[in-house]
Amino acid sequence: MRRTTRFRRLVEAKEILMMPGAHDALCARLIEAAGFQALTAGGYSATAGLLGQPDTGQLTMSEMADFYARLCDATALPLFADADTGYGNVTNVARTIRAYERAGVAGLFIEDQVAPKRCGHMAGKAVIPTEEMVAKVKAALDARVDGDMMIMARTDALTVNGLDDAIERAQRYREAGADLIFVESPRSMAEIKRICTEIDAPLMANNIEAGLTPYLTTKELQKVGYAVVAYPVAATYAVARAVGELMATLKRDGTTAAYRKRMLRFDEFNALVGLDTLRRTEADKMDFAHDLMARAERRGKPGRGKPGAKRRK
Repeated sequence: MRRTTRFRRLVEAKEILMMPGAHDALCARLIEAAGFQALTAGGYSATAGLLGQPDTGQLTMSEMADFYARLCDATALPLFADADTGYGNVTNVARTIRAYERAGVAGLFIEDQVAPKRCGHMAGKAVIPTEEMVAKVKAALDARVDGDMMIMARTDALTVNGLDDAIERAQRYREAGADLIFVESPRSMAEIKRICTEIDAPLMANNIEAGLTPYLTTKELQKVGYAVVAYPVAATYAVARAVGELMATLKRDGTTAAYRKRMLRFDEFNALVGLDTLRRTEADKMDFAHDLMARAERRGKPGRGKPGAKRRK
């Protein structure tokens, strides 16, 4: 089954879909090893990991598409991607969809912020006119080759124009054909309930540690009406804390000994990244080559030239 089809079925299932955020390809492997069925990776973590910078729209479309291609190579799980504002007008949106689809993502979202965008929980955002975003949604839907690849429309209008405008925008984006809807940064349970009651679409929740939105459990989110919940930055925050503490230990002690119980061993890490599987694949290929050469020698052929070619006398 294609990853796009698998992802669509997970979104449409009765049980809410949990999507941890991958900081990088290694985290993608860890998410899969933990037993999750899908993952996400946003511009916040990508910008932190690739540039060591905040999420203020600094990465280009091609950089993000390459980032996602690496993650899709690292895991068999469906990956839900961040397509920012579409990186321009409707023409740019169409090109973004094609590039992300080639990278292997199972779904993606575009948002109605003014470029360059900011993280949804940062101050100073601005949004484009509703009709401009509707056109982008239509461009995204028309550009995809695989109809099962899910296109989500995100609105950041709540913190800019208020909840009424955010809900109206979300309704228009759904009418335009968006498969999923995300209203960014509700600040109370009252706002969350209105979003889930007044928008007739599969909805995504975004659990940001210490963000603007009340942090609810998966069960609470499912009960209120969400179909999907993302945890986009938890791994990035954990990586930053863990490596910071490791470096402080090494600087203080001149050794990692005091931190070593919190680290994987050499053999454990090799198992995580699939070294044994890689070595078996290499050995299988060499066994095939040796067998092929041995058969050629038994037929009295040196194993050179085109297979089946007759030797000249």
